[in-house]
Amino acid sequence: MNTSKLLLLFISPACLLLSSCSEKIKIPADSASAKRLHVSGDKIVNQKGDTVTLRGFGLGGMLHMENFIDGYPANEEAMREGLRKVLGEKKYNLYFDNFLKNYFTDSDAVYIHSLGLNLVRIPINYHLFEDDMNPGVIKDSAFAYLDSVIEICARNQVYTIIDLHALPGAQNQHWHSDNPTHVASFWLHKEFQDRALHLWEVIAARYKNNSWVAGYDLINEPAEPTGEKLFPYYKRLHDAIRKIDPTHILFLEGDRYATEFQKFNEIWDNVVYTNHDYATPGFIFGEDYPGNTRNRYYNRDTLEKDFLEKSAFMFSHHVPVWVGEFGPVYTGNPVKDEMRYQVLKDQLAYYDKYKVSWCIWLYKDMGLQAIMHQKENTPYMKLVSAFLSRKDSLGADAWGSTDKNIRQVVAPLEEMFTKAFPGYDPYPRGQQREIGLLVRHILIAEALVPEYCNLFKDLSEEQVISLAQSFHFKNYVKRTRLENILTGKEK
Repeated sequence: MNTSKLLLLFISPACLLLSSCSEKIKIPADSASAKRLHVSGDKIVNQKGDTVTLRGFGLGGMLHMENFIDGYPANEEAMREGLRKVLGEKKYNLYFDNFLKNYFTDSDAVYIHSLGLNLVRIPINYHLFEDDMNPGVIKDSAFAYLDSVIEICARNQVYTIIDLHALPGAQNQHWHSDNPTHVASFWLHKEFQDRALHLWEVIAARYKNNSWVAGYDLINEPAEPTGEKLFPYYKRLHDAIRKIDPTHILFLEGDRYATEFQKFNEIWDNVVYTNHDYATPGFIFGEDYPGNTRNRYYNRDTLEKDFLEKSAFMFSHHVPVWVGEFGPVYTGNPVKDEMRYQVLKDQLAYYDKYKVSWCIWLYKDMGLQAIMHQKENTPYMKLVSAFLSRKDSLGADAWGSTDKNIRQVVAPLEEMFTKAFPGYDPYPRGQQREIGLLVRHILIAEALVPEYCNLFKDLSEEQVISLAQSFHFKNYVKRTRLENILTGKEK
């Protein structure tokens, strides 16, 4: 076979998919072209020229899952592999099909719209669309779930942003890129970068005519250790997508987890540069607010100063600011949580002051951070509640737990490294964070995966479906205080 025929065989499936997939998405009848958004100066506007401030939720836990959101330990792929072994292929598929059908329905979009919000950011995991053992071949069937969320939101006058949250090889060093290691291999292998680009080409072809898709968030929280590779790769993505879809907004996150823009050396048309504005006092380890956390004093002024530093690139170039993630976590301690609500109110106040768009993290979870959490009597919560306590006691979740119960294990390692390796400062968060990552969030978390998966052992098909239906809107409790703050009823 000659080279040209071989090349044709390799590219034909992708080309056929790119040419046909844009016809598959149903555009709601009320999705007029006037709704399409674009960038004009430092504003996001619709086709009439009206300014549109995007405000809403991140839909983590559905098309991209995370341990503290969905209840499992470690990373998504490890959990899925474990469940496939325990359930078998048929019940595994039955569980996840019903899970995805129940996680976001019209009831969710109606509720979000009722709050006066107009945006859902949809994190997606490349694993849903492509197998590592069959790279470059996109599973068209996976788009049914993404189509569903977009169509449901459009019916309820809510925009969506598609967010590639987990890229092949992992674009950052932590679990939320579905990374089973501490190495962001995406930046080390061109094959991974080519595959992510191809996925974006397919996504752009599919949704280029959908006016309720506000745009594409190309890489969630990139963390490239040299600082030199992110912006050139963004240029590759930008140029490839623009050949297919010249009109949708592209959202570009800064380096080091959407906080740094020093290496961004061009401004492109119809692009929004986005940061993530997690306030240190709102982390799980946060102390008093106003007050000291990690040897620094925080109040409204210091939070605002941090935000302005993260946003300096955008303000200096007179382009829009979209805070793609922010929001404190809650402890269950009324006094501490009162401080967390004050952190949130202070953030929203300066977002309003600077007229920026925002998307709070998170819509649904197990009770740590989101506006909705599952009721205690759902089949799923009954199954996993004891495991959740065990996971917390071992400090296995990076986002939702501390090492307070295992300091006798972690402290000697920290002391040894301080003495033996005083100059060791691993990217991106330093020595102590690296030890916690390797010991708690990889070693301990991986050991917990079989325990979680074995909870599903010997379940019937009816029980599997019932577990998945636990994630439906009707089975959730609203965090009323958070709702009141987001809607402006409490300032």
